[in-house]
Amino acid sequence: MTGPAAAPARGLLRDIRQLVLFTSKRLIALFLTVLVGVYLTILIANMGGQVDELRLVQIQSTVAEQVRADPAFFDMSLQERNELIERQAQFEVERLRLDQPFIVRSVDYLQQAIRLDLGRAEHMHSDRGAREVYWIIVERLPATLLLFGTANLLVFFTSVFIALGLSRRYGSALDRSVIALAPTSAAPGWFYGIFLILIFAFLIPVLPAGGMVDVPPPEGTLEYAASLLRHMLLPLAAMFISTIFISIYSWRTFFLIHSSEDYVEMARAKGLPSRLIEQRYILRPTLSPIITSFALMLIGLWSGAIILEQVFNWPGLGTLLFQAIGHRDTPVIIGTVVIFAYLLAITVFLLDILYAMLDPRVRVGAGR
Repeated sequence: MTGPAAAPARGLLRDIRQLVLFTSKRLIALFLTVLVGVYLTILIANMGGQVDELRLVQIQSTVAEQVRADPAFFDMSLQERNELIERQAQFEVERLRLDQPFIVRSVDYLQQAIRLDLGRAEHMHSDRGAREVYWIIVERLPATLLLFGTANLLVFFTSVFIALGLSRRYGSALDRSVIALAPTSAAPGWFYGIFLILIFAFLIPVLPAGGMVDVPPPEGTLEYAASLLRHMLLPLAAMFISTIFISIYSWRTFFLIHSSEDYVEMARAKGLPSRLIEQRYILRPTLSPIITSFALMLIGLWSGAIILEQVFNWPGLGTLLFQAIGHRDTPVIIGTVVIFAYLLAITVFLLDILYAMLDPRVRVGAGR
């Protein structure tokens, strides 16, 4: 195809090549970031190999206890029993590849972690008794997604709606109140959670202090959902209080800046309704920053999970990681960090793609 008719086709092919190149570069960059983060976690979790040294001692003592407690070996002499202990301990060491240098083992750990071949936990297990790290994490992941996803959606849409209203009432008493309350967001969610538990679980015992559902769990679907909602109210309130005022203040300032643009003033001069001006000339041009802010809130979701889940005894990934650190269960620690890393990388990657699609000023592949 030649001539003017071929120009659109060449332009489409060029855009596709740029999109593929942009996507490939971002995926490689994010993968390398995950790779470095996971490897540093492996080094820290193993304390440079010291944890594996402790595992050698633990293997030796465990095998010795098993052999000495087995009636089948009671007739053996002490020397034969010690030789059997050494052989079985050596077999276990070789199976776990603990006889190799730590740098080699760390690379093996990294390859397995990146492939999500997380192996078996050393001390922990799932509620159903599974020792595989994968199933332990899969069991806890929905609880974290439910709690923090709901909280962030609630904060995001509430703050955008209220901020848009405050931008129309600049200088009002409500506007000044939000500005005055913005510094309260300096305290994290778990800080407010402690006070909410003291008030609504002990002083005025109307809500449960922690957990995800009642014990034993209700059998009916509606009863289970009602119990889940009651247990979610306090942690949701804690996260909402800790972020809502600064979010409203940030968006209110953002909308005030955009509402003073020349094209908005021109629309007002034409006599267009306020609702139409907000939808067409304020919200639509700011859609890319809004999506960016929401994605950044999702990224902050993962980093705030550990302490708040521990305060409310919420059975999610944060509590799992805290318990794994306490038990020194290296496979669970590494597996949880890998899941966090992948979730962060996926969020950032989707943010890049959406930003390039929504913002006409961004040219995918240009200057990259």
